[in-house]
Amino acid sequence: MPSVTHEALVELFKNRPRLAAEMLQDALGQPVPAFTEARVESSDLAEVVPSERRADAIVVLLASEQQRPAMAIVVEVQLGVDRDKPYVWPVYVTQTRARHRCPTRLLVVTIDAAMARWSARPIDTGHPGWTLTPLVLGPEGVPVVTDAEQAKAAPEVVVLSAMAHGEGEAGEAIGVAFLAAAAGLDEERRALYADVVLSSLNAAARRTLEAMMKSGYQYQSEFARSYVAQGKQEGREEGVREGTLKTKAHDVLAFLEARGLEVPADVQERVLASTDIAELDRWIRRAAVVSDARELLATNGS
Repeated sequence: MPSVTHEALVELFKNRPRLAAEMLQDALGQPVPAFTEARVESSDLAEVVPSERRADAIVVLLASEQQRPAMAIVVEVQLGVDRDKPYVWPVYVTQTRARHRCPTRLLVVTIDAAMARWSARPIDTGHPGWTLTPLVLGPEGVPVVTDAEQAKAAPEVVVLSAMAHGEGEAGEAIGVAFLAAAAGLDEERRALYADVVLSSLNAAARRTLEAMMKSGYQYQSEFARSYVAQGKQEGREEGVREGTLKTKAHDVLAFLEARGLEVPADVQERVLASTDIAELDRWIRRAAVVSDARELLATNGS
């Protein structure tokens, strides 16, 4: 089951189709053709990819009075390592390009810096001259939106800002900017976005925002209720697991550094991206005996 965070990010891009183009151009500096409309199209690529592997969202930018496709953007939200993605992402791009007969970009969205680095790695398809390099919108690329007028003009951007930066010092200012934008939203979006923003802020900012909303806040949107009811217990269990993974990963790196070993960036990223507790335990033991940090990842080690 996709996480609440994953589904919330997907909803932002579906609710504001031009958001994908805005992030490509404004945050990543990628040229985007002039267009008159951005439209969310079916992301079902089942002709080649099983339905459970469909893209999160496909946005087509339409140009001119004939509404011809000027560019398609495959939007993928990535919150954890998925070894299948380097194989299915090229399929998403080629299938979308063939369907809409226009240039196609792959935009990967994540709010985790380590995942941004993992997602940005070039994908060698094996065909000469064809290496797919995903365009990745990570937390560093998401703007910090604290201006009320900017938030009103692009509510989805301020929600994205809260998800990427709400735990930091700007959390309260982002939340206040969101409140300025909330009044102009329809009831469903206002409820959904408020849920997402509140859950993304640090504790102090959340208390301030809740007080401004006259206290007694409860999840209002059908979207949030459907996931929160099931997700609270899963979230607690997953939170414990994630905490254990992070602690063990940092123990591995700390052990290597304490022994004076240089830890290359790719080794560090691999350790931090691990979702296997047994693997991390094995690496902790190996960190005590290896003479080079790269030996840590040797598959034949015990």
